[in-house]
Amino acid sequence: MSTFVLPNTEPEVPINLPSNLSQEQLLSFPAFKNWIETLHQSLSTQKSQSHTFHSSPYRLRKIDIQSVDFFGGKRLGFVKLQAEVSNDNGEKLPGSVFLRGGSVGMMLILQPDDLPEGVEDEKQVILTLQPRIPAGSLSMAELPAGMLDDSGTFAGGAAKEIAEETGLEVPTSDLINMTELAIPSASSDSDERLQQAVYPSPGGSDEFIPLFLWQKRVPRSQLKDWQGKLTGLREHGEKITLMLCPLNQVWRHGGRDGKVLAGWALYQGLKQEGKI
Repeated sequence: MSTFVLPNTEPEVPINLPSNLSQEQLLSFPAFKNWIETLHQSLSTQKSQSHTFHSSPYRLRKIDIQSVDFFGGKRLGFVKLQAEVSNDNGEKLPGSVFLRGGSVGMMLILQPDDLPEGVEDEKQVILTLQPRIPAGSLSMAELPAGMLDDSGTFAGGAAKEIAEETGLEVPTSDLINMTELAIPSASSDSDERLQQAVYPSPGGSDEFIPLFLWQKRVPRSQLKDWQGKLTGLREHGEKITLMLCPLNQVWRHGGRDGKVLAGWALYQGLKQEGKI
């Protein structure tokens, strides 16, 4: 185990590292950089006299890195840490954190192109079914999740499966960021600067998920073909598959997935406000 002082902190904040993690690896880990910057900004808002904790502010006193996971043996993927955040009265805030960073969720809606523009009839949402061992599931129905690659295209295992099964690719130019439309950005230094995204488990993880909307009108015959093909039934050994679900039923069929419920709520709310 080794210890170093978090740069640019006053009073100093010591960080205790396990033997398999270096200072350079931690400080260059995007999830850690984003989390520590966000936390420092939030703690600084206590300077305002109107802040709930102004009279007895909390501060970050130390960080213990408890364990790490590497992807492919080299790339830092997950970090489990304990952050000591307390005030001078000895009162502490829960600080057990699982760092993994952000991803993106996609609400992909298909509709027959022989219907009038602007109607909600016959819309279908693409869901993925795949094993999610942390949830104890071998077949979790959820909105496709992944990342935006360097070319601005939806990428990852779900995106690959969608492209293989339907030929559809999702470019950034066609995406609507629903969370950005719904959640205002920080307007002053006294505001917290959280991501314009959904935090599915803020009591234990930094994970944040911007939710994007992509709608495409397709020939009815094509959609009918996909409905017959994308049923969620997996071939022997297949890890991830797709299903089409009526938009007005997606909250029921995908109700265990927070991305589905958040996407559904954002879609309905933004529709009501005329923003999409």
